[in-house]
Parts: sequence; structure tokens; C-alpha cells
Amino acid sequence: MGARVVVFGATGYTGARTAEAMVRRGLRPVLAGRDPRKLTALAQRLGGLETEIAHVTDETSVARLVGRGEVLVSTVGPFTELGTPAVAAAVDAGAVYLDSTGEPPFIRAVHERWGPVAERSGAALLTAFGNDYVPGVLAGALALRAAGGGADRVDVGYFLTGLGRGQPFSRGTLRSLAGIATQPLYAWRDGALRTEAAGARMRTFDVAGRPRPGVTIGASEQFALPRLAPGLRTVDVYLGWFGRASGAVHAGARVAPLLSRLPGRVVATAADLLTRPVPAAPSGSALAGARSHFVAEVFDRTGTLLARTRLTAPEPYAITADLLAWGAWRAAEHGVAGTGAVDAVTAFGLDELVAGAAEAGIVEEPR
Repeated sequence: MGARVVVFGATGYTGARTAEAMVRRGLRPVLAGRDPRKLTALAQRLGGLETEIAHVTDETSVARLVGRGEVLVSTVGPFTELGTPAVAAAVDAGAVYLDSTGEPPFIRAVHERWGPVAERSGAALLTAFGNDYVPGVLAGALALRAAGGGADRVDVGYFLTGLGRGQPFSRGTLRSLAGIATQPLYAWRDGALRTEAAGARMRTFDVAGRPRPGVTIGASEQFALPRLAPGLRTVDVYLGWFGRASGAVHAGARVAPLLSRLPGRVVATAADLLTRPVPAAPSGSALAGARSHFVAEVFDRTGTLLARTRLTAPEPYAITADLLAWGAWRAAEHGVAGTGAVDAVTAFGLDELVAGAAEAGIVEEPR
């Protein structure tokens, strides 16, 4: 019997999908959140699961969720506003922690602020363990392995095709994007982490038979890939969700430093007002035929392409739920390698991650 698994934020859109994916895998997670009525309904629907009441404003209640060696999965966002209590609980307990964030400032805080503390307590922190940003880390690791040696730069791109009519993103996703647009992010340049605005660079990738633009964003790859290949001088991650609007996002990077001076509460309030009319869940019709694409390209110092890996998968929310379920199951049954803030490849091994990603529908395209 494996370690106890807790899903915090279980009644939200991502949390409920993650709990469902865990049950399909044979896990019986504890469902945690702030609304007893919703928790009870979800627990009954999923076969009579245990529930716990916890709220981010009551850090003691969050701390009670997890003990040493147990697994805490957090889907409570926006993470820059609400994510800290769950990380702190896992670190204090010496637990394994996974989350669904895609927010660069939070990812950086987990690695730089909480990682060293977790090393001392014996906790393992796997932040951004979903569509953001496990597939890109996996694609980058596979491309680096294929390159053999001499890698100087890795470019990773995230793209979506086949979207139908309707809103393809949840309110939480859009609120996170709105919130980080004004914040300083980061890139791996000249062999070190550098602060820069979102969208500072733009390039195109060949995806599904045609060139598609993407703009740079801080992600997990800037932490994971230099760990896997210490000689890397540049890691850039490009988000290709904006289509023709990518140019406007790129141009907006020039004013981001000015907007970053706004108080955090002003930014949070504005993001909330902008996204309030958006439904909590994305449109099923928009996602029904969607495909996710992940491209990683490795170059040497002369700019010569050494290797390229292309992965394809279902829509992002399905990926996130299935990856979190697999990661929690793997951690509960077999543990993870390392303590502190660790990436998916370091935690589970590249071949194991390839197999787990395949169970989530993330597979390599034929060469």
C-alpha cells in the first residue's frame, strides 16, 4: 500500500479532473477544500472518498493535510496569490508536493525560496507538474539525449491546434495569464537565470505543417534543462497560444517594466475584474478536437541544429489531470529521487517519465 495522497482544491475544475484521473488509476485520494457541500458531493460521486476541510486563509488547516512521506497535490490558484500555504505545509512535513501552476513567478519562488528549505526538511517539490511545463521538459530532455553533446541552446515551443468554437481556457488560466503579464519573468541566458519581461522574444516553429509564432515566457525548462545539461548557455520557452496576436504580446514586453511597478493588489483586482465574466470551466466544444504540440530544438554554439523532438498530446486540461495523477501515484508507490525543488526527469528518470507521459497521451511524433 502506497503513501497517502491528498488533492487540495479538489472541487475546482482542475482539481476535480485530477481526482477523477487518480480514481481511474486506482488511487483513493483524500479530497481537500473549503466547501464541505461540494467536497461531499464529489467524494460520493468518486466512490466514497475521505474529505478534509482546509482553506488558504487558515494555514493551520492546510498544514494538517499532509504528513512526512505523504503526497500533497495542489490545484489552488492563482498560485502567486494562494499557493504558498500548500508549499509551506509540504516543506514543513517533509512531504512530496506537486501542483498545477503555470505561473512563472511562483515556479521561481518554489525553486529559489522553498527549494533550499525543502532540502533540509527532506521534502520534494515538483511544481508546474502538468501541461505547464512537463511536456516541454520531457521534449527538451529527449532532444538533448538525441543531440549527444555540444548543446549550447535549447528552444521549446508550446502550441494548440484544432480548437473549436467557445472558450478554450478556464477562468483560472486566464486570470493567471493576466496576472503574470505585468510581472518580471526570467530566461536562461549566458549560462545563468536572467530577469526579463514576458514576450521579450518571438520566433516561429514548424507545427502541424505550417509556421506558427510563439513568444517567450518563464517556465520550468529554464531550471530543469541546465541541470540535465550543465553546458547549456541559453534556454528559451515560447508560448504559441496567441496566434496572430503574438506580435502584440511581443510589443507589450516594452511596457511590462512600467506595469510591474503597480501594487500587487491592484494587478490582482484588475485580473479578477477582467476574467470574472469568463466561465469557470472551458468549453467542451472548444477542446473536443484540440491537440497539443511541443517542440524542442537543440543547437550548438554556431547555431547549427543538432536535434529536434516533437511531441503531441490531447488538450491541456486532460494532460494536466493525467500527469498529476501519474506523478502522485508514482511518488506514493515508489517515492521520488532527490529532495528540494526537483524537475520531472530528475525525480522519476527520463525513461519512466516517457512511459508516464505516454499514459497521459503525450507521445513522440514520427520522425
